Amino acid sequence: MSPQSRTAAKTPVPGKAARRKPAARRSRIPYTKEEIREIFRRFSIQRPEPKGELEHVNPFTLVVAVALSAQATDAGVNKATRALFAVADTPEKMLALGEDKVRDYIKTIGLYRNKAKNVIALSRKLVDEFGGEVPRTEKELVTLPGVGRKTANVVMSMAFGVPTLAVDTHVFRIGNRLNIAPGKTPDEVEAAFLRIIPEEYLFHAHHWLILHGRYCCKARKPECERCVIADICKSPEKTVDVPAPLVELPAQIV
Repeated sequence: MSPQSRTAAKTPVPGKAARRKPAARRSRIPYTKEEIREIFRRFSIQRPEPKGELEHVNPFTLVVAVALSAQATDAGVNKATRALFAVADTPEKMLALGEDKVRDYIKTIGLYRNKAKNVIALSRKLVDEFGGEVPRTEKELVTLPGVGRKTANVVMSMAFGVPTLAVDTHVFRIGNRLNIAPGKTPDEVEAAFLRIIPEEYLFHAHHWLILHGRYCCKARKPECERCVIADICKSPEKTVDVPAPLVELPAQIV
């Protein structure tokens, strides 16, 4: 091949590179497709209709609640937002309330000063650019102050029924601890889970994983004796090989 031919062969097709998405980081995992399907099948029996635990009354209050939940517990956010949402459940009402009063309502939540600024700023943007309505796409949602990819995924799923996977601290931990969806960043863990979760289980998957991490596969010490997938789990931290009885849990009170 002549030097000219080699140069031509390396020349990218105009526009093609721009359309190509970066390759996701891939790791070989120690689970078969059948084992992964069985994991989510058991979760579906244990919690047929899982729910998020942040209290909200509409898409706007959901956006605010999820944004406030960064580095805070759902219980702590709910305690603060019950009174806030009783007087400001739309972006217009939130703007009328003002940053100082919003700050007073949420001062028990970590980083409350900056979060109050974001709540007012996102309310202003919703009114000015979206007619007071919460947008339905990730591209638009992440333009709102204080809203990142995780918050956008939660809102799309819970408010608009879009099957997405929100990677919070629990999902991130499970992906890596079980070596089922390993990754160094939330985006890598999200991509890894999306490659393996059977389509029929995708809509509820992030709630199953969050609740499993919150109540069973806990951060400090996993409660393996209560785990319905203990026989399948390949975590080096596992202490039990016999799964807990697979029964439907009581309905969540949210």
